[in-house]
Amino acid sequence: MPEYLAPGVFVEEVSFRSKSIQGVGTSIASIVGPTRTGPLRGRPELLTSFADYVRVYGSADDLSLGGSDQLNHTAIAARAFFQGGGTKLYVSRVVAGVNSTDADGAGSTASFASQTDTNNDVTFSSRFPGSQGNLTLELSWRDSENLLKLETTSAPDEGEVVFLEASGLTTDVRATGISARVPIGRFPMSIRALVRREGANYVIVDNRCEITADDATVMTGTDLRPDGATEGDEGILVAAGLVNSVDTSVTFTRVYAKNPTSGALSDGTSSVLTLSGETDLSTFTGGDHWGTITTLRGTINGDGDEFTLDGGGLNAGVLSDLTFPLAALAAEPSSAAGMMVQRNFDLDVRTGGANGEVIYSYANISSAPDATNSLPSVLASSPAKKADALASPVSASLDAAATGDEIIAALYDMFDSDALSPAPGSVEGPRYLITLAGGDDGDAPVAVDYGGEVDEVNGSTGFAALADIEDIAIVMAPAASADATNHQAIVAEMQSHCRQMRYRVGIVDSREGMSLSEVRDFRSNFDDSRLALYYPWVTIADPTGQRTTINVPPAGFIAGVYANTDVQRGVHKAPANEPVVGALGFAQDINRFQQELLNPEGINCLRSFPGRGHRVWGGRTLSSDPEWKYLNIRRFFLYLERSIEKSTQWVVFEPNGERLWDNVRSTVEDFLYNEWFNGRLLGPTPKHAYFVRCDRSTMTQNDLDNGRLVCEIGVAPLAPAEFVIFRIGQKTADA
Repeated sequence: MPEYLAPGVFVEEVSFRSKSIQGVGTSIASIVGPTRTGPLRGRPELLTSFADYVRVYGSADDLSLGGSDQLNHTAIAARAFFQGGGTKLYVSRVVAGVNSTDADGAGSTASFASQTDTNNDVTFSSRFPGSQGNLTLELSWRDSENLLKLETTSAPDEGEVVFLEASGLTTDVRATGISARVPIGRFPMSIRALVRREGANYVIVDNRCEITADDATVMTGTDLRPDGATEGDEGILVAAGLVNSVDTSVTFTRVYAKNPTSGALSDGTSSVLTLSGETDLSTFTGGDHWGTITTLRGTINGDGDEFTLDGGGLNAGVLSDLTFPLAALAAEPSSAAGMMVQRNFDLDVRTGGANGEVIYSYANISSAPDATNSLPSVLASSPAKKADALASPVSASLDAAATGDEIIAALYDMFDSDALSPAPGSVEGPRYLITLAGGDDGDAPVAVDYGGEVDEVNGSTGFAALADIEDIAIVMAPAASADATNHQAIVAEMQSHCRQMRYRVGIVDSREGMSLSEVRDFRSNFDDSRLALYYPWVTIADPTGQRTTINVPPAGFIAGVYANTDVQRGVHKAPANEPVVGALGFAQDINRFQQELLNPEGINCLRSFPGRGHRVWGGRTLSSDPEWKYLNIRRFFLYLERSIEKSTQWVVFEPNGERLWDNVRSTVEDFLYNEWFNGRLLGPTPKHAYFVRCDRSTMTQNDLDNGRLVCEIGVAPLAPAEFVIFRIGQKTADA
């Protein structure tokens, strides 16, 4: 108690009311089963829609288990749960050998998809094993604007390479060393030349010059080399006299690549130069050519005026590297379509091929290996954010010595060559596509895989992964019913899990096409109030569109009925006489006489009624104990027990005396009164509906000496009106 050591006024907060009990949720469901992708270990994440499911665990497309295609019952059940009214779902993915996997999911019979280049500089891999890992990556360069500029100028800068076009030139253009090669009688003349300004002179670059003389003689740059000069020496045209006549016309064309919006160019920036049509490469490269070409891939320098053509494989048919000034493009200006740098890029992840749906996108990835947004940083194998760790489908790794140029070359090595170079005349532009292959769903999981293992280091698996999530109330494993060999053993694992966790019920599916005798024999293997069996399978429209209709286990639909009934009416209401949302019918038509065989044994039938649709027509457990034969009573008691347990934790270590007993009794009575008032307990008054005892009559001195507080609670639950009987007879009319 507080101490009062000095005079003053003291205010203390005290409570004059009993603690309250908050009812726990009963509509949170869980599924254990195989999926197309997703994590295999650790605490499952809460899903609130089927879109969440697809984002983490993949589509509802078929699985390939043990080499044979199988309906994706886990995904279909999740979809049915949300369509039926469910809002919260946990999924624990299992594959054959899941208990042998490491923290990253490697080690099971399922395999990862991947793609790498010839030199192993860049490797893309699916982050999770499974068939959905066979993805298509589409790369889009962020600097997509056309950087190429062509403009005329009258005065080139010092050292700048430009394209010269002149006509009506006089003898003053002759320079020392070439004057003898251009006799006076050939003036006036016209010149088309690639030149570089050096002071007052213009040097012919790479001997690319064409002179048309007055006498129709045509001379090239090679003819204008100084006497005795070797191959590659540059001839000179002097500036004086180029504009000394009114009949002279001189034009200099500057061609360069401007800086992209993402930042200045640097030497060796990867880029692609596009020509408007097939052009002989010798037009620009001074004689070196390998036929006609429309797309040149290589690098550009920091000044944006010199292009290096890659001869190492980026350009089909190009035999060696070749550097040339962009000003050479002015020789054929109609051919110069554009230039785009290839430095940073976005990556779209598609499922179902090049034209499939985009399921994930990565933005602003750098080709530089040491950048903060490099491939391994953006496509990390273990993302830092939980949302990315669940949904990011692809990881990337680089060779330790890979450079930026090698990374670009590796990407081109992996690109689909057909998409990269569309046929001539195609309206499609180049698409940068990389296809991952090798992902496989492995073998069909068995009971030990469903049961899972507790692993505090790498993360638990199977049903064991659900143990740490207290709020789960409904458990199902719909894919188990598709495996006749392991069905019973998997249901036994689910039963063990529900009993261990106490406050959970398991939905058991019959197998497809079971006869009445077969489903009765199967039911005879279990006697548990925490299990409920449903028969037969549900016929629905195929959500993948591959087939018209399919038959699927009922668990997902039933879990949706549970959740919707709990929210709309309460857990005390039997989840029966409710429509099966999404059902087109049932795989087998059950009539009243057949149900009379099944219902007494706790087999809940799904039936179709003219004018009333397709409904759940049973609400029993698999227990032989008459007290627990009704599912709503079992679930209502689990709800009461869990709510009281969770909200009375404050009692532990309190002084165990009359005051505490009164407080506990009052707390529980208030909670039960609210349940009675809302019509969830049987009885005209609270006294008839429940009792709560917590006093000397419930505890011995031995209990008190050993720290035990014993509270006895009795409630009168509402059993469902399973058999509605109207007794009708004749009577004599009153006189």
